[in-house]
Amino acid sequence: MVDLDEKPPAKAPDPATRGAAVWATLIAVPVAVIVGLVVFFQIVPQGDDEAGPAASASAPVAVPTTPVRMAAPKLDARTTQVCLAVTSQLPTTLRDLPGRTVTAGPEQNAAWGEPPVTLACGVPQPTMCERVDGGHEGCVPLSDTMLVMDGVCWWAADGPATDVFTTMDREVAVQVSVPGSYQQTGQWANEFSEPVVKTVKSTTVGVPSGCKG
Repeated sequence: MVDLDEKPPAKAPDPATRGAAVWATLIAVPVAVIVGLVVFFQIVPQGDDEAGPAASASAPVAVPTTPVRMAAPKLDARTTQVCLAVTSQLPTTLRDLPGRTVTAGPEQNAAWGEPPVTLACGVPQPTMCERVDGGHEGCVPLSDTMLVMDGVCWWAADGPATDVFTTMDREVAVQVSVPGSYQQTGQWANEFSEPVVKTVKSTTVGVPSGCKG
């Protein structure tokens, strides 16, 4: 009589089969680790190379719709005529900076971008100091920089936040203010040399020697 509750004796594992299973396990674990690392590094950003561009003066900035505050002193008839000619030649976009409205004197003032680059026509004509150590009030120091760019002589006055460039060889003075956050501020002022040459007559009265370079 056969005892149905009796279990058949377990077979001893085949050494060959067991060895193959061990090797399969040893191989599968490193492969899983490698696959996991590949997936991880594809998901996780790697260093600064994947970060957004660093902020700079030339990065696009939201331009306010509010007008740029500028003064508009009363001009005589001749200066008004010249300034109207100047502003009629100004670009609507300065490089990549869109034009902006101004609070006063659009016939003599203009602005672009944020922080704004501004142009004012008909400002008081700068005059040179009589001496190295000074001269009359508000005179231009003899040591200050004169930039001759595309036919216009600009007096370059560096400021703590804004560099100011004023024509020295024109019958009507034109002044360009460029925030220091823009690179090569003198080159921004030079964007206006061509319109100035086209619309404002040159003069030799009171022109500093540095303008003749």
